[in-house]
Order: sequence, then structure tokens, then C-alpha cells
Amino acid sequence: MYTPSESRYANMIYNRCGKSGLLLPAISLGLWHNFGGVDVFQDGRNIIRRAFDKGITHFDLANNYGPPPGSAEENFGRVLKKDFRGHLRDELIISSKAGYLMWPGPYGEWGSRKYLLASCDQSLKRMGIDYVDIFYSHRPDPDTPLE
Repeated sequence: MYTPSESRYANMIYNRCGKSGLLLPAISLGLWHNFGGVDVFQDGRNIIRRAFDKGITHFDLANNYGPPPGSAEENFGRVLKKDFRGHLRDELIISSKAGYLMWPGPYGEWGSRKYLLASCDQSLKRMGIDYVDIFYSHRPDPDTPLE
């Protein structure tokens, strides 16, 4: 069983993000590469554990990270379930995003409200969590205004 380093926050710098009061570490771990279904699960798991032991609390994902698409969120969910159960989830900032093609049809990419809500819901299911701390659009949609 994984036990995080007791000194994990000692050497990391945390900065305020916008007006929300949220503190983010100076370094975040993006899970675009090395965490998908074609990668060795234990290697990704070790990277996540090591990052957390060094004070990295922000883990950045996207609905299409893999390959295959979605598998980085699935593997991150496996790590959460095995190593970060209970109160440790409260020490993590998990972000995800959507915008690129995930399924066929008019609601499978870009930035419509329908697509973003469906993508967020699917991301939560893949990770096995109730919420993400940050969810954002991965790319601007030329047909959907930002407001």
C-alpha cells in the first residue's frame, strides 16, 4: 500500500490561481503521454506517486488522452482507487478538458454545451470520481461563443 511522503509539501511553491483562492503547485503533471492504455500501468503509477511525494498536487488530463482516447483517465482512476482513497483525494487538484473528437456525430467534438457536459460526465466515470476541480475547453470552437 502506498504511503505518501510526510514532507511532500516542504519544497514545493504554491501560487494563487485567479480570484478563486485556489493554490496550484509551481509544477503540474500532465498525463498526455506515458499514461494511456498502450503504456505500462505501473510506470505511470510510479510517476504519479513520485510527483505527489514531491508536492505536485495538480494532475492534468483530457478526455482524449491515451492512446486510445480516454485511457489516461481510466488509468489515473485506477491509481486514485488504489493509492489515493479517502482523504487523499482532498489533497489533489484534478483537471480535465474536452474539445477534440471523441465520438461520431454532431455532438462528438468542439465546444457545444451538449458536448462539454457529456464529455465531463464521461471523464468522471472513467476516473471513478464525483467531480473535477477544473474543467475547461481544450480548443476554441469557431461556432460557439465563449460566453
